[in-house]
Amino acid sequence: MNKFREIFLDLEQKIINKEYPPQSLLPSENQLIQMYGVSRETIRKALNLLKNAGYIQKKQGKGSIVLDMNRFDFPISGLTSFKELQNAQHIPNETHVAELKKIAVSPKLHQITDWPVASEAWKLIRQRKIDGEVVILDRDYLNAGIIPLLPEKKAQDSLFQYFENELGLEISYAQKEITVEPVNKEIRDLMTLTPEDQHVVIVRSLVYLEDTRCFQYSESIHRLDKFRFVDFARRRRV
Repeated sequence: MNKFREIFLDLEQKIINKEYPPQSLLPSENQLIQMYGVSRETIRKALNLLKNAGYIQKKQGKGSIVLDMNRFDFPISGLTSFKELQNAQHIPNETHVAELKKIAVSPKLHQITDWPVASEAWKLIRQRKIDGEVVILDRDYLNAGIIPLLPEKKAQDSLFQYFENELGLEISYAQKEITVEPVNKEIRDLMTLTPEDQHVVIVRSLVYLEDTRCFQYSESIHRLDKFRFVDFARRRRV
């Protein structure tokens, strides 16, 4: 085995075992050279392997910062509720309903959803806490013509479960858009962020029933350090 790979595996194990905890610095290149008795080139190859594997982030003037590997997988192409993800990945989650009210569909919301302007819709804002920190902020708009009642207890638990099992709706597909955007005041007020957190990932979804009616528009705002977005792709010749 190449020496740089041995060093990579040793450092990887130390990161996993929290000998180098998240947000801490690895020893400097000079220190690593002395620790392992190898050249600078060998150390840099090992550090590049760590970087490519997502264990560290190199910052000029600081060194190699250990990243938090406690991230949860968020599927891009699937249509899965957060409750289902929570159960599948054993995510220790607490949900708080920050806002639940009926609103009139604005021209802007009409452009997104094609719901009639001034018709009724539910506005729902939920804070998702993991380890006591709000790392997801969900903003949902729901067509009140399709969902006449929305109890807060149901909103706090699982919307999809309520829609399918109690309202008998057949949820079919969604159109998704994923962007990285600057943090604004509302997001900062409602999420647990540090001054260094300047951007969030926003997953916007239009969700449709089997009969092709759009009944939900959602904006799911994620803190960058807690999630990774995954998908499975199979090659298709075109």
